[in-house]
Amino acid sequence: MFNRSRKEEYRNNKKRIPLISFVKPQSIQAEEFRTVRTNIEFAQFNKDVKSIAITSSVPNEGKSTVSANLAHVFGGIDNKNVLLVDADLRNPTIHRSFSLDNSQGLSTLLYDNTVKFNEIVQKSRELNMYFLPSGPIPPNPSELLSSARMTQVMGELANSFDIVIYDTPPVTLVTDAKIIATKVDNVIIVVKENYSRKDTLKTAIKELENINADILGFVMTNMHQGEKEQYGYGYGSYLKSEGN
Repeated sequence: MFNRSRKEEYRNNKKRIPLISFVKPQSIQAEEFRTVRTNIEFAQFNKDVKSIAITSSVPNEGKSTVSANLAHVFGGIDNKNVLLVDADLRNPTIHRSFSLDNSQGLSTLLYDNTVKFNEIVQKSRELNMYFLPSGPIPPNPSELLSSARMTQVMGELANSFDIVIYDTPPVTLVTDAKIIATKVDNVIIVVKENYSRKDTLKTAIKELENINADILGFVMTNMHQGEKEQYGYGYGSYLKSEGN
């Protein structure tokens, strides 16, 4: 059972990503995340999905919230070994939300091939989640992410965890998300209702299709629902079926 005071800490700290599936597990929003998890499993019924990149077309659409909550419902609820990677090496947020040591992280692994990921990965026993924070912000994120070392690290992570979820920058902002999209099994695009522009979203989808990224589907945030929740938004998803 989760500690009540710990839930209150997550609930009241506005600087944290809202981990809805933890603080309000019976809420409509938490149920939507469980639905997204189930849809992912059904959409790839005949395929072993080991890595998923979460991105958006522009900033502030809720991709980090979706990344964290999906990781939690897979790990904390399904009891899988799930790793959440902060692959936004320009504007990382995961370490602040989960009070992680960010002195070492993904950028450390990419700069120094003598460092092993199990020396850096951090675990929350309470949440049953593993974390790989961004590490120090590098001057050349795109070059690091496109390197052979990144491919090697991602392969090692996929072999060591049931699922690895990468929180990446928006597609139209920098090339980083597109680089990672070529190295993961699937990509999910986060779309914020009454915020995302159709033309920008179409551009993001086209750019991902141009690199043959496997777009699994979309998660929509800021959906207004009948029951008003503390966080003020809901979640919905469209994930394609196998073969579509």
